Amino acid sequence: MSKKIIVVDDSIVIRNEVALILSAAGYQVIEASNGHEGLRRLGDHADAAMVISDINMPEMNGIEMLTRIKADAKHAALPIVMLTTEGNTELMKQAKRAGAKAWIVKPFSGPMVIEAVQRFAGHP
Repeated sequence: MSKKIIVVDDSIVIRNEVALILSAAGYQVIEASNGHEGLRRLGDHADAAMVISDINMPEMNGIEMLTRIKADAKHAALPIVMLTTEGNTELMKQAKRAGAKAWIVKPFSGPMVIEAVQRFAGHP
């Protein structure tokens, strides 16, 4: 069975692009459009290998979702990579303090995404 990766982004175009890249590499992708939905998807797929999340989203942003995930003992070790247009170093520091493992700045390439996933979640 392939490893599950939860992709959280309010842009359907970005979610579709990341899903296409990861699916072609053998991963199973679970999509969510904001932090609240990301938390629900993680609840439904507790065996997920990692989360890739945007920062700026409606309802609940990526850092809020990251903080909630890390506060839950059963998901505290789950790798989370931020995928965003934000290059703000203070936001990067905030995400890292909250538990983010890495930061991928949009626009991104397929190999960048695959490398991050393989580094933190392993091969499918």
